Amino acid sequence: MSSALLFSVVLGYFSLLLAVAWYTSRNSTNESFFIGNRNSNWMLVAFGMIGTSLSGVTFISVPGGVGSGNFYYFQIVIGYLLGYLVIAFVLLPLYYRLQVTSIYSYLNQRFGGEAHKAGAWFFIVSRTIGATARLYLVISVLQTFIFNSLGISFEITALVILVLILLYTFEGGVKTIIYTDTLQTTGMLSGLVVCILVISNALGTNLSGAWDMMSEKGYTSIFNLNILSGSFALKHIFGGMFIAIAMTGLDQEMMQKNISVKNLKDSQKNMLTFSAVLAIVNFLFLVLGGVLYLYASKNGIATAPDDLFPTIALGNTFSGIIGIVFIVAIISALFPSVDGAITSLTSCFCVDILNITHSNEGNESAQKQKRLRVHFSFALLFFLLVLAFKWMNDKLIVDFILKFAGITYGPLLGLFAFGIISNKKIKSKFLWIICLFAPLISLALDIMSNPSWYEAKLHFKTGLNAVSESVFYGYKIGNELILINGILMYFGLWLISKSQNEKPAST
Repeated sequence: MSSALLFSVVLGYFSLLLAVAWYTSRNSTNESFFIGNRNSNWMLVAFGMIGTSLSGVTFISVPGGVGSGNFYYFQIVIGYLLGYLVIAFVLLPLYYRLQVTSIYSYLNQRFGGEAHKAGAWFFIVSRTIGATARLYLVISVLQTFIFNSLGISFEITALVILVLILLYTFEGGVKTIIYTDTLQTTGMLSGLVVCILVISNALGTNLSGAWDMMSEKGYTSIFNLNILSGSFALKHIFGGMFIAIAMTGLDQEMMQKNISVKNLKDSQKNMLTFSAVLAIVNFLFLVLGGVLYLYASKNGIATAPDDLFPTIALGNTFSGIIGIVFIVAIISALFPSVDGAITSLTSCFCVDILNITHSNEGNESAQKQKRLRVHFSFALLFFLLVLAFKWMNDKLIVDFILKFAGITYGPLLGLFAFGIISNKKIKSKFLWIICLFAPLISLALDIMSNPSWYEAKLHFKTGLNAVSESVFYGYKIGNELILINGILMYFGLWLISKSQNEKPAST
């Protein structure tokens, strides 16, 4: 397929985004940037959040994982549904009652300024690394199939994409992103459905026939009952539950959109609708993976899992239409996860670190200038980290993202859980010690449990294979890593806690 044609599609798509951004960002203020004036339509938020949650990693890596992991990923999705119930009926009422601009303001009210800063910094580190990893994966696909043949370097591609994202986010913030995410989610889901139908037809069957073929291959198996496996059903379900609570309910990017809805009832409807649609969409991604592997097997296509979808969609077998559909879908999956990340990181840094809020009086213009500088600084940081991922040259990004999230979101899980469940205060001078030790201990346990993963990913010899067998008896820590981390954090906070009526220690 012509690279020039695909490039023109990308430019046309960006032009549409910029038009939407211009329309929605008129007369914007700090309040509209941070929380959309608390006037967002819950249906638009719910639909747009689908695109933010899935990202380009889901679009490429989830179908690619079917070949080795069947439909086991759906066990995690079941866990997500349980986690979203906790968010809807425990966390959202808390946020609305406190009328927070940043959800980490709760930690300030509950434990003081150090906990507030700790929560904000853990979010900033985790979201920055996770979002740039997702960005790298999709840019690498666009680079391979479009920009290399046009003589455009990876660095220029990354820079131009980030500049274009800045153009439609720097002014309107959340108010703009709710509309652009809705547009992009439409493009992504349309592409998903079209690709499933076209590839099924290329197999000489319909969707029902393709399902029967996938079942014969064993791809449609959902539950893994091997307790020693990293994808054991209960580990995936409970891991998915706490991943959802931490990476959605304790994540400023996701909650920033939820608390922009008019009231709690609408926000809860948004969360429940979003969770139901997300489960269906994730299942469709697994179906897509199944038909892709059937097609690859039939036509003798052998490639890396993350390259499977783009190789088939942009190859010479299909007409140009499916290639265009794929490109629109992949960039539709990319931008909701990046534009929202940069916006939420800007909001978090401004509100939680610099103490800039929409309620400060008399200096809106000066604060807006600070906010813009922060926004541009995060875009530059994203660019540098994307180049770092290119240097690492590891395209199996989805495992890395979940692993890194387990390490960095665990302290947030422990902090919020301790604040909600207990009635104790903490001795703030010891807080950062616990915040660092909990993830470090979790990381050490994970390395001992999965030494081969770290050897393959990070290319260093751990020498712990014998320790793993003798201590863990073959048990592999999987997505429950975030729960282990959160429990360690909770226990650490209990050790440095004091009763409500105890005099506070000097800090």
